[in-house]
Amino acid sequence: MSSQTIPRSLRLKAGELVEVRSREEILSSLDKSGRLDNLPFMPEMFAFCGRQLRVYKRAHKTCDTITYSGSQRIANAVHLEGIRCNGSAHGGCQSECLIFWKEAWVKRVGVLPERKGIVPALNNSSCTEAQVLAQACRADGGATGGLVYSCQATQLLQAGTPLSWSDFRQYWEDYTSGNVGLKRMAGVMCYATFNVLMNLRHGRIQRALNRVYDAVQKTRGRSCHPRAAGRVPEGTRTPVAKLDLQPGEMVRVKSFDAIRDTLDIKCQNRGLSWDAELVPYCGGEFRVRARVKQVIDERTGKMLQLKSEPLVLEGAFCQAQYSEHRYFCPRGIFSLWSEIWLERVETASPSPPAEKTETSPPGKTVPT
Repeated sequence: MSSQTIPRSLRLKAGELVEVRSREEILSSLDKSGRLDNLPFMPEMFAFCGRQLRVYKRAHKTCDTITYSGSQRIANAVHLEGIRCNGSAHGGCQSECLIFWKEAWVKRVGVLPERKGIVPALNNSSCTEAQVLAQACRADGGATGGLVYSCQATQLLQAGTPLSWSDFRQYWEDYTSGNVGLKRMAGVMCYATFNVLMNLRHGRIQRALNRVYDAVQKTRGRSCHPRAAGRVPEGTRTPVAKLDLQPGEMVRVKSFDAIRDTLDIKCQNRGLSWDAELVPYCGGEFRVRARVKQVIDERTGKMLQLKSEPLVLEGAFCQAQYSEHRYFCPRGIFSLWSEIWLERVETASPSPPAEKTETSPPGKTVPT
């Protein structure tokens, strides 16, 4: 590796040990808006400078949660184990997103050391910590005088390029990077293939294929099709439950069959959507991580106040195994849970979920 430049690409794989570069080196890589290749370096990330961490997954792609167009290709980036944004520079946002790290912001541990001193800049700019902080929040300039936040999640469309689900090179990279094991990949691909066949058919044929899927899942001791509709009739209010669960408490996720009784035909309960990616956690026991009161709207950059205060559970996040057009997304977004989908349990420690899921420790791929 040349000692005269910061390499943009390291082709890092899951499990590799890296060290986050110094503040001076990182600042030298940023343009005047605090970005590299349009991806912001956020103020919350400075706390990790100089630390040695393992690569959780290569962040070569991510899901589009702004326009929901599918996936975005991200160049030369990784996620590091357990490193999520704490929202301290973004109004206390509780999304706890996995942070994107450009490979230029880290270096491998255990290779020939670089020469001492600041590595020459990638960009001809003089970005400062103050500029990085200033980019995180600004007044919206409107009549309300509210604040608009800018973070990696709000800027992902600018930092990436559209990625078609049919570009099979992405799945090869999922495997060769260590993001996804062979057994898990085979299982998800079987589901994806069957789902394509179901979507090509309508009426009785589609219902028959759905019954075949459910029958096979029943023999495996698994839930029905993860995108089965809710049972609350249209025009009827969905039920609600108040458990007043607090961080640290243990809960059990109800069965998918029981949860469907709380959902309308759009799979919503009082405005909170149930997603297929939550199904693998049904029957499992988890510890409450937080009650979520506010998150940044990735489309507008404004803070949303959540009156229902949904819950986040330790180890329960999107695995992108049932998500059409964005399979194997490594972003690991925490799932939001309504209390009516949970029940309080009194146990000393969590037990494994009913279905094998990709949970802690991060960086390890657990087959489904």
